[in-house]
Amino acid sequence: MEQQMYGVVLWTDARDSKAVIWCEDHGNLAFYTPPEQSVHQGVQIDAGDLIQFDMQENAEFRRASNLRRVDCGFAPALARNLRQSANTPGDGIESVVPFRRRA
Repeated sequence: MEQQMYGVVLWTDARDSKAVIWCEDHGNLAFYTPPEQSVHQGVQIDAGDLIQFDMQENAEFRRASNLRRVDCGFAPALARNLRQSANTPGDGIESVVPFRRRA
């Protein structure tokens, strides 16, 4: 099943054009690896960027494709904030970064 989703880039490897994305539904992370021909080619994404993407989920992981940058530098400290909230009592996730609710 494929669906469109928003997410924030947590980590990128510019050399290999790979990325790890925190999804708006706060579910499993999505992973991006470019196909041979990619819409993403020529568009630089960095940790903290808000992106929209197509997400396909299987039993093992979520795969992101067709990345489109929505906002550069949307949440630059997200990865650090998630690490800190993991070390605090309670889940704390709700206050890390707000996503706009879908209609």
